[in-house]
Order: sequence, then structure tokens, then C-alpha cells
Amino acid sequence: MPAADQRTQRVRWTPFLFLLPFLFFLLLFWLIPLVGGVKMSLQANGLGQAQYVGLAHYKALASDERYVTALRNSFIYTLASIVVIVPLALWLAHLLRTTFRRLRPALTFALLLPALTPPSVLAVLFLMVFHGRNGLLNQLFVMPLGLEPVDWLKDPDFILTGLVLQTAWRWTGFMTFFILAGMEGIPRVYYEAARLATASRWRQFWHVTVPQLWPVLLFVAVYLVVDGFSLFSGAFVLLGGSGGTADAGLLTITYVFQKTRFFDYGTAAAISVSLLPLMLLLLWGCLFLRRRTA
Repeated sequence: MPAADQRTQRVRWTPFLFLLPFLFFLLLFWLIPLVGGVKMSLQANGLGQAQYVGLAHYKALASDERYVTALRNSFIYTLASIVVIVPLALWLAHLLRTTFRRLRPALTFALLLPALTPPSVLAVLFLMVFHGRNGLLNQLFVMPLGLEPVDWLKDPDFILTGLVLQTAWRWTGFMTFFILAGMEGIPRVYYEAARLATASRWRQFWHVTVPQLWPVLLFVAVYLVVDGFSLFSGAFVLLGGSGGTADAGLLTITYVFQKTRFFDYGTAAAISVSLLPLMLLLLWGCLFLRRRTA
């Protein structure tokens, strides 16, 4: 083989060599556990000898009211988190980019702090915020307005609201960082062309900034979807591993934990595996939306 062809072959395979560590850890920590989870969902519960039961656990979930409740709560919680966090992070990123230029490093670091704090620590802090009548949220915001104090962790009408507020406080700053980075990557020539067309700042933001940020905004949405269905430590500390009053705060990951506490591993695995097609459908929807807006 000529030397030129050998060099071409080496160049062609070089990227795959660099990908080998990633592919190894993907196989070790994702594909193998996934196959093990699917296998477990087809077996009997408990710690005894494995016994194949087929789709029995999935059929039981179809008539399990608590599973339906957990699924509905997770969807509501995830959707509410996206609706609150994405616009707020977009607004904060716009303010940092256009207003607080000298203070941007300090403010960006402050916004990143909640995301860098362990979730269990954040959840303990939020116990102080939501803790009954004497909680900070009631003392600083609700009661000064002349309203009755809210029992955020026991009132079924407000339990999910409390979880969404905790998530918004944790992730808004982190998402602001991503969106700010995306804004910095928008070519200045677009804004110059908009100014020549006598576009106002609002029109520049709506017709230049937002369309150019669609890939970043979709990434943020996907990140929040994955986090919404995998949230555990925050909900566990706030609600003690339960679903709260009338299961108003029962999430799918919490329900999986409850099943494993009683060695119902087959059902727990079935719940986890049942979320996979839903997550893939949501991801496909985000990618489809990305193509339509490209």
C-alpha cells in the first residue's frame, strides 16, 4: 500500500481512537445497566432466585393508579420547570449582556453557586424556606401581604409548586450561563444589519437574539426534561421519601425508590424502563422542533 494511502487510513481512524474512552464508559455505565434493568423488569420480585414473569410488571403498571399519578406529577413538574426557568434565564442573560458588563463575572459566579451546591444541602436549606408558618417564604412574602400562611410541604395544592420553586432556584443561574454563552456567539453583523433597518432593541432581541439562540434553548429544555424525571434528593429531603399529602408530590423516581424499599425490584425496574420511550419521544420532539426552526 502506498505511503499516502497509509497516512489517509491513519487519519480516517484517528477520531475513533479518541472516542474509545467515551464509548467504553458509555457501554459500562449506560448500556450494561440498561440491559440489566430490562432483564430485571421481566423477572419476579424479591431477593430470591430470579424467575421469568414476562410483561407481568408492565401490565400491572397499566392499572396502577399511583404510577399514573407519579407520571402525571412528573410531567407537570418538568413542564412547569421549563416554563419558569427558560424565560427567566433568558431575561437574566440579556441583562448581564447589556447592562451589568463590569459586574458580569461576579454576578455570573453568584448565579452558578446554587447549581454547584450539592442537592441535599439545597434541600435542607429549602426546608427552612418552606417549613410551615415560620418558613422564610411565609414570613417574608406571604404574611406581609396579609395572606394566610401556606403549608408548602403538606398542602396538596402547593407541594408541586414548592418543588418547582426549589428547582428554579437551583438551575436558573446555570441555564443563564449557557444562554449567555450562546448570546456571545451571535455574530455582531446581525445586530448591525438590524440597526440599519431601524429596528428597536426589542425587535433586535425578538428577531435576532431569540432565533439564533434556538439550539441553546432546546439544549436547556432537554437538560431540564432529563433533570425533571431524575430528581430525587431534593424531593426526598423535602417530602421524606413519600409523595406528600394525597401523593401530590409523588414523582416517578420517588415511586421507584418506594418500590425498592420493599424489595419490589421487578416493578421498580419496569417503572424505570417504561420512561425510556417517553424520554426518547420528548427528545425526538425537541430535535424535530430544532429542524423546523433551523
